[in-house]
Amino acid sequence: MTEIEIGRAKRARRAYSFDDVAIVPSRRTRDPEEVSVAWQIDAYRFDLPVMAAPMDSVMSPETAIAFGKLGGLGVLNLEGLWTRYDDPTPLLNEVSGLRGSEATRRMQEIYAEPIKPELITERLKEMREGGVTVAGSLSPQRTKEFFKTVVEAGVDMFVIRGTTVSAEHVSSQAEPLNLKEFIYELDVPVIVGGCATYQAALHLMRTGTAGVLVGFGGGAAHTTRTVLGVAVPMASAVADVAAARRDYMDESGGRYVHVIADGSIGRSGDIAKAIACGADAVMVGSPFARASDAPGHGFHWGAEAHHGELPRGERVEFGTVGTLQEILFGPSRVADGTMNLIGALKRSMATTGYTELKEFQRVEVVVE
Repeated sequence: MTEIEIGRAKRARRAYSFDDVAIVPSRRTRDPEEVSVAWQIDAYRFDLPVMAAPMDSVMSPETAIAFGKLGGLGVLNLEGLWTRYDDPTPLLNEVSGLRGSEATRRMQEIYAEPIKPELITERLKEMREGGVTVAGSLSPQRTKEFFKTVVEAGVDMFVIRGTTVSAEHVSSQAEPLNLKEFIYELDVPVIVGGCATYQAALHLMRTGTAGVLVGFGGGAAHTTRTVLGVAVPMASAVADVAAARRDYMDESGGRYVHVIADGSIGRSGDIAKAIACGADAVMVGSPFARASDAPGHGFHWGAEAHHGELPRGERVEFGTVGTLQEILFGPSRVADGTMNLIGALKRSMATTGYTELKEFQRVEVVVE
């Protein structure tokens, strides 16, 4: 492990972002039509190794259903506008029209409306009636309050997602969520994150989670590095957590925990690099915020943007490039990696001679 000296009293490990690494072609190539990007977690199989991030600018019940029918897994934010208001459409339109200087203050006001358990039930029922795998997300702070409502509503997969989630949260103010006991009592697979280090990931895996989210989520829309000074370059983070997955398999006698890259996935090449570094799948936000049928109308924001005390995110304007289906499958009308994400992943795998995602995790990468 290479360390560099920052000063006489501090040393640091060198880490790499997706922009710092590149995938190396091999001696063999394949036909992209022969490549499979199917992914399975627990009992659920998906045609695409992509989860849509639980962000109001990306996922509504309607878009989660559409995304599920296209082969991915749409995750609904169960602390968002859809569980606070009977009809949040006018508010989504308002957020999209706010001027930059007033967006944060107004969003704090809008999201101050209490979460209504009956709306959690209604939204998840709507997704189930759409005939897709039902997934919902809560923050660690809200999980104890609402998880029974979520499970009783018939969720298939439960996501606990925060900026940083640990298995050893310590608080003198309130009893923290005991992840190991909590996951053990549930009858549905749980995905937990984010984390960014080998040790944190290993501790989360020991709680019984089915998957671990790597990163801080909402990469394009959060300012966590600026506000808190906290960040870990994603290529190194994914590789570290993939190492924890390998060691946990040995420790547990073969139990496999899925690694899901969540953050800094802005272009199709980032998806390929995330899997090349060891991820089983990716959680994507900003590319889908560019969909003409996304709830944010070309704007993108996460929960950090409207935090009541310390906002760590922004409402970002991307504009739109095409429909959700076009962003996933093309045809692409741009050359910047924002459309035909799956076609690009298949071509990357074919160019390096791999036809399965698990094989592609072994591809050679270089530091540029």
